[in-house]
Amino acid sequence: MNKPNVLIFMTDQQRGDTVRTQSPALMPHVEKFQKEGVLFSQVHCPSPHCCPARATFFTGIQPSEHGVWHNVNVSNAITRGLADNVVTWSEDLKQNGYQLYFSGKWHISSRELPSNRGWEAAVGEFDPDTLNSYGMWDTYDKLKERPENYQRKPGEIIRKGYPDYVHFGTRENPFGDTGVVRAGQQRLEQLADTTDPWMLYVGTLGPHDPYFVPQRFLDMYKLGDIELPTNFQDDFSNRPNLYERTRSMFDQLTEDEHREAIRHYLAFCTYEDWLFGELLSTLEKTGQAENTLVIYLSDHGDYMGEHGLWCKGLPCFKSAYHVPCIARWPKHIEQPGRVVDNFIGLDDFGPTFLELAGIKTDRHFSGQSLVPFFKNQQPTQWRDAYYTQSNGNELYGIQRSVTTTDFKLVYNGFDYDELYDLRNDPDEMNNVIKDPAHAAVIKELYIKLWSFAKENNDTCINPYIMVGLAEYGPGVGE
Repeated sequence: MNKPNVLIFMTDQQRGDTVRTQSPALMPHVEKFQKEGVLFSQVHCPSPHCCPARATFFTGIQPSEHGVWHNVNVSNAITRGLADNVVTWSEDLKQNGYQLYFSGKWHISSRELPSNRGWEAAVGEFDPDTLNSYGMWDTYDKLKERPENYQRKPGEIIRKGYPDYVHFGTRENPFGDTGVVRAGQQRLEQLADTTDPWMLYVGTLGPHDPYFVPQRFLDMYKLGDIELPTNFQDDFSNRPNLYERTRSMFDQLTEDEHREAIRHYLAFCTYEDWLFGELLSTLEKTGQAENTLVIYLSDHGDYMGEHGLWCKGLPCFKSAYHVPCIARWPKHIEQPGRVVDNFIGLDDFGPTFLELAGIKTDRHFSGQSLVPFFKNQQPTQWRDAYYTQSNGNELYGIQRSVTTTDFKLVYNGFDYDELYDLRNDPDEMNNVIKDPAHAAVIKELYIKLWSFAKENNDTCINPYIMVGLAEYGPGVGE
């Protein structure tokens, strides 16, 4: 098998369910693309934040090993990039003859650019990240108090002493995503005559909040057709207090404003779909589609009004962790149009790329190759659960979780734990952690959680009396 070219299109903060046929999101290019490839319906990130999720994608290991736990560019970041001695799979590909090109969002390190890891900018040195911490006190020094008779604007969330925040609106070329894709298209045109295998990464920033989208895509949706999620009225009883405190900001929005926000988010997904279609069109026109593995995915999800929440954060609900993933590789993916329901992680892509490139390494990966699924084969051993690792982002809090097809356990080092019976409560509204009927399940899930932690060098195991707060500690299975 010849080494394939690889085209990666990664959006930012896109929910996994937006690419399903039953989704209200209009994504015609993705829908056609899915029929030509394979949809992975249960792909999850390890942490619902850009930096740790992307670091896992680019390394094939968990945050506990790559060392990126939060936004590396904010002023209160504890770490600024990958831990020492961590290798990205792009370096392996570069050393084995691949041409690597990068356009768009990096967000893995504030000390390195993609070029430090084997990539060449698609056009010029294009990288939207800043190597400096985001401004802090100078931002607040410029703030002016609102007048007492100030009227909140539609979509605005008012926080005393904080900068203005408007949740949705219209804007042409939000986040500069059109420029990112155009740079990718130019590189595809330049690659048309090359004989070396190549990989092109195109990383857009949509549909990330705030949800500002081109008007023409917003016009595709009618507000009257937008429905609120079934768990929108969740009262957060028996849940960590941080969850309710987080939602309290969004409680300023009326129900119609929540619907308007959903409308904007869906329109943002449609805009990203259009950009993806533009990229695919160039790939086809340059005659490179047949030997190019194309992957559409995102780094993490978005609550999109579920539980009354938006964006992503420590509330450990599936919608923040579930991401879309579709792969197409003409003549190499068996039975196109299939759906794979196995639990997949962002750490599985590194091993996949190395296998396809014929590269062998004894380096540890927490993920496994997806190649058997391309061949419509079931691997002999595959995970029966997915795990998350979060230490919070700008607000820090230890959190780990394990999810099976039936149950989900969340260990919160900052509050009480959570257990959801997903068979009877798929919307994650009823925390049954204190129900004696689930005592055996809780212990079993804690054993799985700590076993995963041990396998992936997670040091969240301090036995000190003030921090060893889990219902069952790491020694439960010994």
